[in-house]
Amino acid sequence: MKKGISLIAIVLLVLTSCQKRQEPIEITPEELHASMDKVIEVMIHDIFSPPVASRIFAYPNIAAYEIIALKNDNYKSLTGQVTNLKSIPEPKNEENINFEMAALIAHIDLNKRLIFSEDRIENFRDSLYTIWTDKNEPVFNASKDYGLQVADFIGEWMDKDNYKETRTMPKFSVNSEDPSRWQPTPPAYMNGIEPHWNKIRPFAIDSAQQFKPVPPPEFSMEKDSDFYKELMEVYEVRKSMIEKGDKSEEIEIAQFWDCNPYVSVSRGHLMFATKKITPGAHWIGITKIASRKVNADYAQTIYAYTKTSIAIADAFISCWDEKYRSNLIRPETVINEYLDDSWEPVLQTPPFPEYTSGHSVVSGAAATALTDIFGDDFAFDDDTEVAYGLPIRSFTSFNQAADEAAISRMYGGIHYRAAIEVGVKQGRDLGKFVVDKLDMTKR
Repeated sequence: MKKGISLIAIVLLVLTSCQKRQEPIEITPEELHASMDKVIEVMIHDIFSPPVASRIFAYPNIAAYEIIALKNDNYKSLTGQVTNLKSIPEPKNEENINFEMAALIAHIDLNKRLIFSEDRIENFRDSLYTIWTDKNEPVFNASKDYGLQVADFIGEWMDKDNYKETRTMPKFSVNSEDPSRWQPTPPAYMNGIEPHWNKIRPFAIDSAQQFKPVPPPEFSMEKDSDFYKELMEVYEVRKSMIEKGDKSEEIEIAQFWDCNPYVSVSRGHLMFATKKITPGAHWIGITKIASRKVNADYAQTIYAYTKTSIAIADAFISCWDEKYRSNLIRPETVINEYLDDSWEPVLQTPPFPEYTSGHSVVSGAAATALTDIFGDDFAFDDDTEVAYGLPIRSFTSFNQAADEAAISRMYGGIHYRAAIEVGVKQGRDLGKFVVDKLDMTKR
């Protein structure tokens, strides 16, 4: 009798175990947000430049979106709309595949390929894998296999965007004899970053030159020249802020939109970096805020991330094309040489030429994409910078936020007005082209 009871107990235990492994698995937007937060955390740790960070956002989002679009009747594939993208492989056997899970697995796997500190992504991935395996191992295995298959497919496409080739191209050559040309700035005097970024394959725009802006004002120290007037505006704005004190709203705005991953701090003979998010990461954070506010479902959330990240990535390609064409000197260098050798900007000058303003271009493009997704007059509270000790700022629309991000570069003392105003227009024109070109929803 005891042997019979023991046998029954074993059978019941096996059956219970099998039933436990057959739980349905729901993938929520919060898990997608968590994946995005994790890769941003790693990008900050690894100190990726703003252009490179934009590339890291785009490919994982496209991979996840393409899996969702394959089986969701509300969305259309980006095949034929994004440069050289072909249709992802169809699953050979759909049985047991959770396509939301497969999309997230592809997202995480491509994140891991695009950063340095792979262990940080692996730890996050493995924590999810454990949960999913315990709930439903057959579904997890089938979803994982398909997600990784798509990640490999997108990875092959990604590897042909000229990024690897630009890693071996020569560093930017500084022309110290031309007073209008960009010079490395204090305190680290870094080389100009990503001088060949215009060679990266665009996503939606036709070429890096498609939205080439008008040239900047010609360098001149003549007092009636446009350049000199813009230079003096930067100089006087900083003086006015000093008179108001450290609590001025201009300083708060400048610091809120700083988004410079290259800030160097000197302590005696030591120099170290304070790590921050990039402009693209800030707008990805705003995308998360907007998605949560409207209670977007999983598919809507990946759609928002994908369209916005494509606009951001193309904005960097367009902006960097102009930066190294006009190769304009920064305000700090000119003011220190001609006006006041003790003058310092509020923000640390980033290591690349001045025109056009990267944050202005990217903010214009991102705000245009987000307005297309969520509508105009979309009010939101931006808590993206709270983690870095800065308070929440509230906006009535994405375009208002973009305008503030743009003018923050003047308050920060790192851009002239032309780079700001022309830059935000460059971004909005590019953003409109992207949203008009990408036919992603069946509505």
